[in-house]
Amino acid sequence: MKTRNAAHAEESAEVEVLFAEAAKFDLIAKKIQASLGRMKNGDQPLKDAMKPISSSTQSLQIMNSNIDKILESIDKMLGPSEDKGREERIIRAGPEKVGLPDYLASLKRIERSLEQMSSTNLRVNQQAIGDFNELLGEGNNRLQALFRSILSEKLHPVEPLHYLTKEIPFPVIKQEKATKLGMIDSFLSSTTARDASYSSRESLSIRIYAEIRGAYLSGSLHNLSAASISTSKRKASDEIYRQGTSGIGIYAQGLEGIFSAEFGNISAIFSRDNWGVAFDATCRKAMAEFAKTLRELNMHIKQNLATDCFLAYEILEIVTNIGYRLDQLSGQLKLPFADALKPIKENAKSSLAELIEDVRRRVSSMQTLPADGSALPFTTDVMSRMQTMIMYPQSLASLMASVGDGNWNSLAAVNASSNTNSSTSLPSLKSFDVGADSSQLLAHYIMDTIETLLTSLDAKSRSLLKSKHVSGVFMANNVAVIECLIRSSDLTTTLGPAAQKVETWRKRGTSAYLDSWREPCSALMDVQYTSRHARPPSGNNGLIDSAAVIKQLGSKDKEIIKEKFKSFNTSFDELSARHNKGLQMEREVRSQLAREVAAMIEPLYARFWDRYHEIDKGKGKYVKYDKGNLAAVLASLG
Repeated sequence: MKTRNAAHAEESAEVEVLFAEAAKFDLIAKKIQASLGRMKNGDQPLKDAMKPISSSTQSLQIMNSNIDKILESIDKMLGPSEDKGREERIIRAGPEKVGLPDYLASLKRIERSLEQMSSTNLRVNQQAIGDFNELLGEGNNRLQALFRSILSEKLHPVEPLHYLTKEIPFPVIKQEKATKLGMIDSFLSSTTARDASYSSRESLSIRIYAEIRGAYLSGSLHNLSAASISTSKRKASDEIYRQGTSGIGIYAQGLEGIFSAEFGNISAIFSRDNWGVAFDATCRKAMAEFAKTLRELNMHIKQNLATDCFLAYEILEIVTNIGYRLDQLSGQLKLPFADALKPIKENAKSSLAELIEDVRRRVSSMQTLPADGSALPFTTDVMSRMQTMIMYPQSLASLMASVGDGNWNSLAAVNASSNTNSSTSLPSLKSFDVGADSSQLLAHYIMDTIETLLTSLDAKSRSLLKSKHVSGVFMANNVAVIECLIRSSDLTTTLGPAAQKVETWRKRGTSAYLDSWREPCSALMDVQYTSRHARPPSGNNGLIDSAAVIKQLGSKDKEIIKEKFKSFNTSFDELSARHNKGLQMEREVRSQLAREVAAMIEPLYARFWDRYHEIDKGKGKYVKYDKGNLAAVLASLG
């Protein structure tokens, strides 16, 4: 019991203590609450007091940031000035010593420094700007000198014939050199490296390249230019130009080869945007020499148009094709080639009318013709011209199309077409297409030339050759020469059916010749009066009985028959002798005329002989030839 009371008393004491502590905490809570109330009422004055301090602090932070930036900019501005010594050492040493990449890097750093200092416009930087500009100028000069040095190293004109004959490519700049040149060009082509005194299309590097490599191209092609002129003039004045005789073909091949190689160099060195400009500038001097060569050849052609117009046709074909190939490769030089060809093109065009006019003029000026009726050498010359002409189908297709079908018969018409179609461009590739129309134009021209020749010869033979049969042989011989030269060349293909027009002139010549044989033919004509006598008796084989026919004739009729035989014999012998010895005939003309004579004489004589050969009873006094003998003589005419 006592123990229980003690425990209860102890617990009561602890409760009292807990209550006492709780009272203390209540008191503290009340004090805190009171303090919070006081703080809530007093924070506004504090905020009002802190506002000015906060504003000043922000201003100071901004100022501090600006000062840091200014100090940073000053450091940047002072940096290039401090680096000037390093860049100066590199620039003064030169790219050969420090190496091209490091040298270019130094120049680019100088450019950037100049941009930075120029943008500040501070007076303190003016001296540094001047120094850096001086270094940049010296650096550019040293780069230009290196560019020249690399281009000029071991550079000598080459002999194009060596590469053309051996069919090997023309030499090009080595890749290592091309890489260095490209690096230098990349810098010199920048806007800061341009020279305002020159065209903006050409950078410093392009001008240097064109100067050095242009001289190399011109020097390499010089011998070919001289050879083209000398080989074109190395012939007799009246000799027709033979295809390939002139060195212009080799010259053009060399020019194309070395230009193509040069475009490869340019492609490896310059940026794509500058390929055309660089190529045009580099080839300018060589093209000027080429144009000068063509002008000199054109003067030679103009002075010998009738024989050397074929050289003009050859030049047109060669140069036009090369011009198109180079234009497709580079997109350049089409205009320079067209300008160089223009005078030759005009000469070639006028030659079409001049060749026909030359035929008229040459025949008209002839004072004599062969008395034996032989063909003129001039006929062979004219046909040789035509044979040579068909070797240039491309250039003639373009020329004849521009002149117009048939207009070549008049110089005035050709000149008018030249004025109308005057152009400073190369002929189109379509105009060089040798199609059916172009071949027809060429055939028309050749036939017009042949027609002009034969018409002129016919008129001249009528005035100079008094004997019609000589005139006929003369025309037949010339026609035979023409036909022979057509058959023996590609003229057969070119002319086609048009060649049959020559046959008309052969028939005219044959007819004129046969006129002289009408005299012996007329002697074989007799008159029969069927009402006066009975029908002539026939022999056992149905042949006419000549003895019976003669018996029925009166003495006067017999004398007439005798005279006819005598007249025939005289005329036939004279014409046969003249045919065999007095006239000069082409082999085919002789045989053809012999056949024509036999076809005319033999049937008439056979009929006459059958009726009247018994007039001299086989003594041969009047009847000189029997049918077999006459046939043998006629056969000998061929």
